[in-house]
Amino acid sequence: MTGKSRQQLRSHRWYGGEGLRSFSHRARTRQLGIAAAEHTGKPVIGIVNTWSEINPCHIHLRERAEAVKRGVWQAGGYPIELPASALCGETFQKPTAMLYRNLLAMEVEELLRSYPVDGAVLMGGCDKTTPALLMGATSAGIPSIFVPAGPMLRGNWRGRTLGSGSDMWRAWDDKRAGIVTDDHLAELEEGLARSPGHCMTMGTASTMTSVAEVLGMTLPGAATIPAVDSAHTRMAAASGARIVGMVWEDLTPGTLLTAEAFADAVVTVLGLGGSTNAVIHLIAMARRAGVPLSLPDFDRAVPVLADIQPSGRFLMEDFYYAGGLRALLALLRPWLHTSRLTADGRTLGECLAGAEVHDPEVIRPLDNPLASGGGLAVLHGNLAPSGAVIKPIAADPSLMRHTGPAVVFDSYAQMQRDIDTVPVTPSSVLVLRGAGPVGGPGMPEHGMLPIPQSLLRQGVRDMVRISDARMSGTSFGTCVLHVAPESHIGGPLALVADGDPITLDVDARTLSLDVTDAELSRRRAAWVRPDSVFPRGYAALHAQHITQADQGCDFDFLSGAGSVPEPDAT
Repeated sequence: MTGKSRQQLRSHRWYGGEGLRSFSHRARTRQLGIAAAEHTGKPVIGIVNTWSEINPCHIHLRERAEAVKRGVWQAGGYPIELPASALCGETFQKPTAMLYRNLLAMEVEELLRSYPVDGAVLMGGCDKTTPALLMGATSAGIPSIFVPAGPMLRGNWRGRTLGSGSDMWRAWDDKRAGIVTDDHLAELEEGLARSPGHCMTMGTASTMTSVAEVLGMTLPGAATIPAVDSAHTRMAAASGARIVGMVWEDLTPGTLLTAEAFADAVVTVLGLGGSTNAVIHLIAMARRAGVPLSLPDFDRAVPVLADIQPSGRFLMEDFYYAGGLRALLALLRPWLHTSRLTADGRTLGECLAGAEVHDPEVIRPLDNPLASGGGLAVLHGNLAPSGAVIKPIAADPSLMRHTGPAVVFDSYAQMQRDIDTVPVTPSSVLVLRGAGPVGGPGMPEHGMLPIPQSLLRQGVRDMVRISDARMSGTSFGTCVLHVAPESHIGGPLALVADGDPITLDVDARTLSLDVTDAELSRRRAAWVRPDSVFPRGYAALHAQHITQADQGCDFDFLSGAGSVPEPDAT
């Protein structure tokens, strides 16, 4: 025990002393069936659990919470489980779980601030839950450790290994092209996702849990353990034990989440060939910690070493057995700040000691990368003055420099209705607007626009697609995303007309609408901002305060480091 005394525990403000409120708090704890010896003078650990019966990625977290409690008890703490919003990826929540990321972040921050909690174990992993949990804990400022949900097992269909998202998109295109039947799809439904856990590709979930680990917010090796592996239960218990030590050491997110940590997180995303969504989430997370991360920080020449779908061949289970994130980080060591502290209590460099690659096909050596120039590219131009992103390693190389006529959809609903009937050629540039942070609302994962059926039947499997939307980390294709400012608030995307020439040049990092300034001025003068979709409630709050994609899509009143007064002790 180091760092603080029992009287300095935050929970002592609730339980200590002789006042009426302290007496009441102790009495209500007895009502819970907890004796004084079980919690008095011990760190109170809040287990923030995003388990839900509607979230298949987290369905095992109810059991893992018991393992966390076991670790807390063994280390001399007192655990309390605090349920929080599940945010079920894009699987069930509409219009998008991204609409509610900041709501969960607010919930976590206020849970941790308003209850007698000395430290927190954050349980999540499905896409937006990881950044939301970390954003909330960062703003709350108490010692916290993250327990990743872990990836599901490999999918299987007729002897083929499947990725839950990437192969779903391919199968759907094959269905629309007339290659596979409804019977085939019915079989595929039962084989795509066959265990608890988040997507087993290098989608947003695995990207963000890997980010949590390299930031130092998990135990070493935690991010890549498959959800149903017994090592996952052991990791959960060890995390419960470790948070008790972190409380006594006063090891808070503010100590761990430095500018160097976020620079290492960017390197990790690039080295993994990670999800484009990481750009938005990392910017929001960094700014909660007072670190001014921005789009240019993501355009770095870091080799892609993880040969994982959707950019590569393998899945997260293969990655784990090949050595996992620790092995990949050991290869990326020249790009990392290894002397910084982690939740483990050791430096990042110490946590990587002894890490080895067991399968160089899955985790490639530096002299044989999947790609040498980094997994993401940041674009600017008159169509994206504040930036846009693309994932070149998941796209057709022949389309990295392309000019074609725009085919414009004003909404996702219109796109669904008209995609197979509009005049289109392989050189056309599909444009979707009205899908940004305000217009979506919530910036849904609509950016991987479907290839028109007529082209699918000709064998076309990629085209240039541009939107102010996001796309699933399991998606692929020449998809330009996060165009900012978004069309709904008058960004240049709102001014594009059918037939306008658009030029994408990834090497030059440009995205251009080839229309004269005079014509764009004329169109802007005639443009009318669309009405708000939601006039009340949380969605109205979201529309009023959400920032743009290049700023992390956080609420303007939450972004930035800064303390909030502790609750009154009376």
